Amino acid sequence: MNILDKIIADKRKEVDIKKRLISSREFEKYPLFSSGTVSLASALRNSNSGIIAEHKRRSPSKDVIHQGHNVQDVANGYENAGVCGMSVLTDAKYFGGSLDDLVLARAAVKMPLLRKEFIVDEYQIIEAKAHGADVILLIAAVLSRKEIKSFSQLAKSLKLDVLLEVHNNEELDKSLMPSLDMLGVNNRNLKTFEVSTNVSKTLSENIPADFVKVSESGISSVETIKDLQQYGYSGFLIGENFMKTEDPGKSAVEFINHLK
Repeated sequence: MNILDKIIADKRKEVDIKKRLISSREFEKYPLFSSGTVSLASALRNSNSGIIAEHKRRSPSKDVIHQGHNVQDVANGYENAGVCGMSVLTDAKYFGGSLDDLVLARAAVKMPLLRKEFIVDEYQIIEAKAHGADVILLIAAVLSRKEIKSFSQLAKSLKLDVLLEVHNNEELDKSLMPSLDMLGVNNRNLKTFEVSTNVSKTLSENIPADFVKVSESGISSVETIKDLQQYGYSGFLIGENFMKTEDPGKSAVEFINHLK
């Protein structure tokens, strides 16, 4: 069993337990559930940098990245740097995140927030909205076309943007549908953790122009972004590059200034 299979197996167990503790109907009573959302897709279309900065404490590939950062400070730093949005890891076991991180980030900033999670159930989409997310991530590698369709349509009904992540042409072919806003190409193979931006370049020509193209993982230089922009990418997810520093917000400022 590879790491992705392990994560998904654990996530299904986790969701089953959560469902017994609190129903999705209860989430609909949360104050944030009825609040408005901000579109990440629109922010990316209207940006010169296209940076989506991430809050990530650790990962299966890198173990600890940085445990000491306060999520509200990171969120404020990113927003002041002028990023388009922030990705918040909410998986606890493998990434050290939580839904509390999402709520605290929401209280601190107005920019679009992506709940970075392994979504396997509609329950998690309602949960995301109730905790302040503007965007959800769907991973084609772990979902059927039917699931991608029903999950993305539910998200749209809740006024959430949808970022669909693919790794190859097969995943892309089964996933294209009108209820998606952004197509993300993950340059990291989730089974081997090898990283190459050639994945984004290869798949770019097969992504229709009506979707915002996002390149994810392995982006640590301005040169890489300028290279990928030539392939039609307008969104760039950067996590470890900022989070491993003592001041992620300051690192984002320097990066964006260099990009300009």
